[in-house]
Amino acid sequence: MSEKPIRIGIINVSDRASQGIYEDIPGKAIVQTLNEYLMSTWHSEYAVIPDEQTLIEKTLISMADEKKCCLIITSGGTGPALRDVTPEATEAVCNKMMPGFGELMRTESLKYVPTAILSRQTAGIRNQTLIVNLPGKPKAIRQCLDAVFPAIPYCIDLLNGPYIECRPEIMKVFRPQP
Repeated sequence: MSEKPIRIGIINVSDRASQGIYEDIPGKAIVQTLNEYLMSTWHSEYAVIPDEQTLIEKTLISMADEKKCCLIITSGGTGPALRDVTPEATEAVCNKMMPGFGELMRTESLKYVPTAILSRQTAGIRNQTLIVNLPGKPKAIRQCLDAVFPAIPYCIDLLNGPYIECRPEIMKVFRPQP
């Protein structure tokens, strides 16, 4: 395992949670899931912010460029509502988009709810940081992370990021054999 903790950004995009009206359950669900998956020592950069595109972009840039997170996971703001702008913010700050992540997350979510077609989850790369947008419901967060996480450590390898080790009995990651 690596000696230096891996930095992972977690952003809950929610008007009501950022105002303290709702508890930040989605962000806590991401932390709990990562704690189950990861053997590597990791540290979270954490934010709960309103659905404001400029603020989302600023937070993503700060976590990627200044705080050097190799992975940023957002929750919320991926639906069709007027204030749902997380995918737009992600696209605005990324050098490359990774549409396969959103395709797989929607495919997985459709097994549980027909409204998954309304979700706009996506992922992209900003320099050496992978950004993944998840839905805001804790159950959907776990379903989507279970689907896409097997590819995340290898993606971070390809970005020259830290080597992420997972508990194989919980999360089987895929890395091609040399």
